[in-house]
Amino acid sequence: MTGHETYERGGGRAGSHGRWRGGRRKGDEPMVPRPDFESYYGKPVIKAPAWSARDIAGYFFLGGLAGAGSVLAAGAHATGRPTTAKAMKLSSLGAVSLSTAALIHDLGKPSRFANMLRVLKPTSPMSVGSWLLATYGPAAGTAALCATTGRLPRTGAAATAGAAALGPALASYTAVLAADTAVPAWHGAHRELPYLFAASATAAAAGMALTLGPTRENSPARCAAVLAAAADAAAERAVERRLGPVAETLRTGRAGTLLRAAQVLTAAGAAGAALLSRRSRTASVASGLALLAGSACTRFGVFAAGIASADDPRYTVGPQRERLSAAGG
Repeated sequence: MTGHETYERGGGRAGSHGRWRGGRRKGDEPMVPRPDFESYYGKPVIKAPAWSARDIAGYFFLGGLAGAGSVLAAGAHATGRPTTAKAMKLSSLGAVSLSTAALIHDLGKPSRFANMLRVLKPTSPMSVGSWLLATYGPAAGTAALCATTGRLPRTGAAATAGAAALGPALASYTAVLAADTAVPAWHGAHRELPYLFAASATAAAAGMALTLGPTRENSPARCAAVLAAAADAAAERAVERRLGPVAETLRTGRAGTLLRAAQVLTAAGAAGAALLSRRSRTASVASGLALLAGSACTRFGVFAAGIASADDPRYTVGPQRERLSAAGG
């Protein structure tokens, strides 16, 4: 068979004998079998992030707790709940300090964090996040210091407002950081993941307020807990719908165990906050701890799902095959 004949029978030319798609006539079997993408020696197609689960998932959780906690602290400060406001300011300072320490520990050297501050790249989530931490930290520290000493109330109020303004971005930007990778379970849900992280962070902050604040001041925290639990459940369902087959990584293995625990703990914490914590200090603390644990399980579960999806060729080879089919190859 000549090269011209090969082109005529299997190539991409449309003639008078029928409609041709993907290099063949409609109804004909392809002359060449569909390619089956496999990695060399069974290795993953993409390289999973070399991030420590303890450091980076902990960084995700603690950053969310700090950012959402500053928003609740500002609300408590503005509505005359001084004990809760002070507790949440101190909690946010502690959380962002531990979050930064976890990030630096994963980087290996403190100088690497400092190097990320040399240039601000708006297109880089890591660069923006580093500057966000560097800006938020002093504001949270000043707010906590003024609340503890009782001095410079105007400075403290300004710092509280500044930390609250940066709080939502701090609580959710780590989702953008994760989704900016090629990891299927993170990148595939790049639109919904920030909402899940924001809801999870709000649940954690509400839990901290219920745990540390007096019952007479916990009405806003109870409302936040219920709303956050509902938003968390809705966002997780949206993530699963968006991911399609990749959502299996959220339901199986370590990730599945963690995310099921997160659902139970968050729902129990919200129910306890709504029904029992109004008058019972013990119930308030128990509900708060459940919300905190549920939020941590969510972050660690999402992290585990991402690593599992990167290691499974079904979720890394499949998209390549689909793109080839869409292109008519």
